Amino acid sequence: MITDIAVVDTRDGTRTPHQDVRIDNGRIAAIGATTGTVDPGQVDGSGRFLVPGYADMHSHVLGLPDPADALALMLSFGITGYRQMAGTRDLLRRRNSGEFDAPDRPRLLALAGDLLTPFNAGSPAAAVAEVAAQAAAGADFVKAVMISPDVYFAAQREADRHDIAVLGHLPAGIDVRAASRAGFRSIEHLGPGPGVLAGCSHHEHQLVANDHGRSIPVPPFTIPFMDRLAGRMLATLVVNPSQLTTPGQLHAMRDALDSFDEDKCRELAREFVANDTWNCPTLIRVQTQELCGSPEFAGDPDLRYIAPRVRRTWAKAATAFTRKFSTAQHEIFAAQFERQLTLVRLFHDEGVPLLAGSDAVGAAWVIPGSALHREFDLLSRAGLPPLSVLQAATSGPARFLGRENSSGSVDVGKDADLVLLSADPLADTANLHTVTGVVRAGTYHSAADLAALRDRIAVRGIG
Repeated sequence: MITDIAVVDTRDGTRTPHQDVRIDNGRIAAIGATTGTVDPGQVDGSGRFLVPGYADMHSHVLGLPDPADALALMLSFGITGYRQMAGTRDLLRRRNSGEFDAPDRPRLLALAGDLLTPFNAGSPAAAVAEVAAQAAAGADFVKAVMISPDVYFAAQREADRHDIAVLGHLPAGIDVRAASRAGFRSIEHLGPGPGVLAGCSHHEHQLVANDHGRSIPVPPFTIPFMDRLAGRMLATLVVNPSQLTTPGQLHAMRDALDSFDEDKCRELAREFVANDTWNCPTLIRVQTQELCGSPEFAGDPDLRYIAPRVRRTWAKAATAFTRKFSTAQHEIFAAQFERQLTLVRLFHDEGVPLLAGSDAVGAAWVIPGSALHREFDLLSRAGLPPLSVLQAATSGPARFLGRENSSGSVDVGKDADLVLLSADPLADTANLHTVTGVVRAGTYHSAADLAALRDRIAVRGIG
């Protein structure tokens, strides 16, 4: 029982104070006016606010050799569920056996198969075969990375046959409207690259025609352990893909920024709404890429949770990024990020459904758990009101995943994955940081429990 707490409704932003919430067998069993007493074993919620647990809708945590500490750290920040954006046949097998259902870690909400890349989808025919294999293995969705437009459309048609979503990175050189109409389910990182920005430009056709994206060398023949080779190459790239940006690509980005048209952006947003194309901006990931050398990242106190070896890798990446580009080129990166904040605001204004995600782990300066809270701040900076930020991490993920009957709001019969806050989350987005308790699958973790958990992780370091 959680007694005398204010329950926040994620649908309309109403607050119902002085409620007792009874939890039984991992579900919310009853909600009603408080009796005013706190019996032994019950949680005193007076002065606090109850919201659904947060969902990190862009995570790579299971890519770690041992993700236990990273998952625990996520839980300590109020994250009770996550979408794993890159999977393997082995992860799918282990998920199907129930390995990731432990109540002391966030719930695995959705799991992809292997990334759809030029390694396993170098042609439309190869993409069709790969999508069919992933669907048969039980993947919840297919994530596209660095594929060509013709490969994407073939993959989408095959995915439709198996009733499985394709989402991820927009292919370089694709018409974003055509991708949306075809069924591209969720655009990650606002592209990346010109991506969505090109769709808001007076020079859209020129930008799309000249967008060749970033590429990785792929042998013209199959070699043993191709998946492992692809994994290692992508892991190196993931630290900061912006490091590979060419002068030509920066010139094109400057053109996209200078030719930006707000009316055209709003029209694109309405297209997304009509086609139910979601966006997971991962602004924290975009920021740490495009402003990788910013001192604020190296000074983040939450780096104490990251192993020294990993911190050194990130610092080296930041130094290399700073040295590679001129002052004028860094100004283009900075302007790009500011424009991406504008995109998110315009999308929100037009009703584009948004998801909160961090892109942890592997990316420079992106810390599991902590990064989602920084995403909240960036969504607020973009112009989203507190309720919309909360929805992007709660009711939005539930709707996107078709889990509205079991999650996304504090209601009787739903999963008891909950966060207790010491301040009103609807008064200020910053109050989403005030986590003083977490309920996961009906088990309560107090503020003291969460602090002790973080301290243990800081000693070992993730990575």
